Amino acid sequence: MPIYHDFITALRLVFKAKFIWMAAGVLLVLVLVTLLSAYFGGRQPAAVALDVGFSTIRLLLPLLIVLLVQELLSREFDKRYYLNSLTYPNARSTLLLGRFAAVFALVLCALFALGVLQVGLVRFIGDIYPQATPVALGQPYLIVIVFLLLDLLVLAALATLLAVVASTPSFVLIGTFGFMLVARSYGTIVELLSNNAGVVVNAEGYRASLGVLGYLLPDLGALDLRMLALYGKSEFLPADWPWLLLSNLAYACALLALAVWALQRKRFA
Repeated sequence: MPIYHDFITALRLVFKAKFIWMAAGVLLVLVLVTLLSAYFGGRQPAAVALDVGFSTIRLLLPLLIVLLVQELLSREFDKRYYLNSLTYPNARSTLLLGRFAAVFALVLCALFALGVLQVGLVRFIGDIYPQATPVALGQPYLIVIVFLLLDLLVLAALATLLAVVASTPSFVLIGTFGFMLVARSYGTIVELLSNNAGVVVNAEGYRASLGVLGYLLPDLGALDLRMLALYGKSEFLPADWPWLLLSNLAYACALLALAVWALQRKRFA
């Protein structure tokens, strides 16, 4: 199967580029940040450690996505390796989908490792510093991880699209993180302006302007359900969670389809 062949090739390229060391660095950062936040967190150290751990994962894994996409796609076009990888009968779409599948598979493995490590660290902290309301590390934690995985899927699809259309690899980093910051924050800002109109002058105008982004960008901020794991209460799960899942999944598929379309029409020098 052509996609499987490109998938295996991408994995070999990634491990040749010392992906193991990058993943080990991410794991080490999570351990240090989680333990230090619990030590200096004061009250409810397990909840503080879990909260900071989620923030660390949501910051480091997008960076890992960018590095993987730059290695597997941007470098492919920049170094003209496509002269070999796109020879007949290998289609452009199979190359792109195979590389994307490799990126997402590696990110999935990294998220699984980070999730298991975080559970172990939080339980260790909870045994040392018991708190009145323990964090929920069962089904609520799994729900948080699933929604986080969907967030990463959208970012991986966007980074893939940017790698195809961008002229420089650095634009993949700038574009992906710029998109991430806006998509994760605009929903919260709109809610803040709706509930506290006195925060800025002409709050209604700001809210209307930011509301336009809802038609262009997915609300990645709504995928952050860490409160569900921190307090274990079902009311923190949005009532429209099926629509939230389907809309973001459709957005990721649309980005990936657009990346395939752009690569099919890309003219190589």
